[in-house]
Parts: sequence; C-alpha cells; structure tokens
Amino acid sequence: MAWRGWPASWLWVASCGLLLLVFVLLLSPRSCRARRTLRGLFMARSKRLLFRIGYSLYTRTWLGYLFYRQQLRRARNRYPKGHSRTQPRLFNGVKVLPIPVLSDNYSYLIIDTQARLAVAVDPSDPQAVQASIEKEGVNLVAILCTHKHWDHSGGNRDLSRRHQDCRVYGSPQDSIPYLTHPLCHQDVVSVGRLQIRALATPGHTQGHLVYLLDGEPYEGPSCLFSGDLLFLSGCGRTFEGTAETMLSSLDTVLGLGDDTLLWPGHEYAEENLGFAGVVEPENLARERKMQWVQRQRMERKSTCPSTLGEERSYNPFLRTHCLVLQEALGPSPGPTGDDGCSRAQLLERLRQLKDLHKSK
Repeated sequence: MAWRGWPASWLWVASCGLLLLVFVLLLSPRSCRARRTLRGLFMARSKRLLFRIGYSLYTRTWLGYLFYRQQLRRARNRYPKGHSRTQPRLFNGVKVLPIPVLSDNYSYLIIDTQARLAVAVDPSDPQAVQASIEKEGVNLVAILCTHKHWDHSGGNRDLSRRHQDCRVYGSPQDSIPYLTHPLCHQDVVSVGRLQIRALATPGHTQGHLVYLLDGEPYEGPSCLFSGDLLFLSGCGRTFEGTAETMLSSLDTVLGLGDDTLLWPGHEYAEENLGFAGVVEPENLARERKMQWVQRQRMERKSTCPSTLGEERSYNPFLRTHCLVLQEALGPSPGPTGDDGCSRAQLLERLRQLKDLHKSK
C-alpha cells in the first residue's frame, strides 16, 4: 500500500533511484569513502526516522494509549497532589482553575460561577479533573481539546461517559478521541456567560486549535488556552507542519491584545527562560521574569498565567521580527526583515538551538 498522498508509481521510482545511488557509490573506486559517506548520511537521518516511526505509533495505534496510561500511573504515584501548586483566577462571575496533571501538563476548568456550568480544556487525567469538578460543585457540559495527543485528550472517554450531556469539541482534522462536535477556525462555543472562540493554529499537529475566552461579557481580560502552540517563553514542536505553518499560527496569537492571559498546556517556564537568556542575554524583561519564575518553582508554585504583552518582550519565538534577535542568531540564508520565509528560517534556527541547549 502506498504511503498516504504518494502514488505507488512515484514510490517505485524513488525507491529505484535510491537503490541505484547506493549501488553506484558502493561499486565506485573509492568505495571505502563511499561507505563512510553513506554511514554518516544514514546516522544523521536515523534519529529523525526513528522519531517519525515512534510518533506514528504514538498517534495512530493503541501503543500510544498504553504509553499514556503508563505516564498517568507514574505521575499519580510521583505527584499525588499534582506537580505544581496552582491558584485559580476569579473574575466577574467567571473562574479559571488550572489543574496540574501528569508530570508537567495543565488541564483547566473554565467555570460560569452563577450558572454552575464548567468547560474542561485538555482533560488528560480524568481523575484529577473529576475531583476538581466535584470540589467546585459544577456541572461539566463541554470539553475543549486543543489536539489529539494523549497527554491532552486522554480523559475524553471517561469524562464524557460520566457526564452524559458533555460535548467534546475539537478539530475534525486531528482524530481527537470521542469527538462529538467538530470545530473550524473562528467557531464559537457558548456555555452560560462563557463565549469561547476556536482559532486554527496548525503546526504542532495538523488540526491544532487554541481557545480564546472573550473577556467582554464578564468585563475582564480575555484568556488564551494555548495547548502546545505557545508556552511561557517558548512554543511547541512542529510535528505535522513546516516552520512557515508554525510562524503563521504564532502570528495569529500575536494579533491578540497585550492584556490577554496566556494559559499554556505545560509547565516549561524555567527551562524556556533559560534558553531565551542564551539568545538574548541582555534582555532585562527576561531577566526579571526569570527571577520571579525561579522563586515560584522553588516553592513548586505554578507560573501561569503570563500575558501576551509579557511574552512579546522576552519570548524569542514571538520575536523573530526583532532586529536584536536576528543579529543574535547570525545571518540567515535569505533576506531579513519582515519577509515571511526569512522569519520562518529564524524560527527553525531557534528550534534547532533550543534542542542543542536542552541536550547539554
């Protein structure tokens, strides 16, 4: 069977061409050098190939679910009260409650306190989310899933079965477990006073969505639940897209107001700010934020939310248009400035540097 999107004839031609290249190299007079060249080529590609195989198994087979269940058991044993101490934010009749799950994830409850209705965002641990629902004394009526990965969607089945009227929202492009109500870009989910808009932000996955809670009905700040698109001083990996795709999704978020509260899918703040200090060591906004984050983490306190205004000042993945960052990363192979391709190259360079920084 041909790979998805590849006609069988093209696969046959590509395979024959690759085999012919290997044959010519190995039979050439400099076959020893050719073998070394091939070995280096295959070793350079092997990690990426192995990752793609593992990613496909995780997202497309039951092995991914088993891996998620193992993660869940380990996290519950290691962090019986959650990996971080969180504080809810209460506005005029609306409450946002972060729930620490797994080893560094966050799920959220968005509550209309007058109607006693709740929306869950990325409920990966149904046990922890259900405990918060019972403690708050609310009725779960909707689940908003940013994307299909099990550490964001693993609780959909149990919670939707337990709460019979609960609807599961997400992108139809993302194979989200137990999806009942597909959403497209700019669709709005209404629950009581809550008006939540879905924004398509592909890159991490093909169908990744973020959710924007409109602050106008309760006269408070809007809230962005960003899943694995955007973190405090970081952004998600591009698993199912290109740097251009991810850049476009980040620009969607950049179009929101500075006072928008950012509620990310993971607690990565200290690590991300450390990397930001490598590429912009003289950024005073980053330094101040890092000092605050370190104090928070010493007491195992959550670092969310930040604001988009803050993120613009120190998050390198939102600053590819800044001359200071462009100079810090060195010359790129294309024109610099506002050109989309050039900024995408800078974004890709940042991701490569981040991976190297993390491996040290």
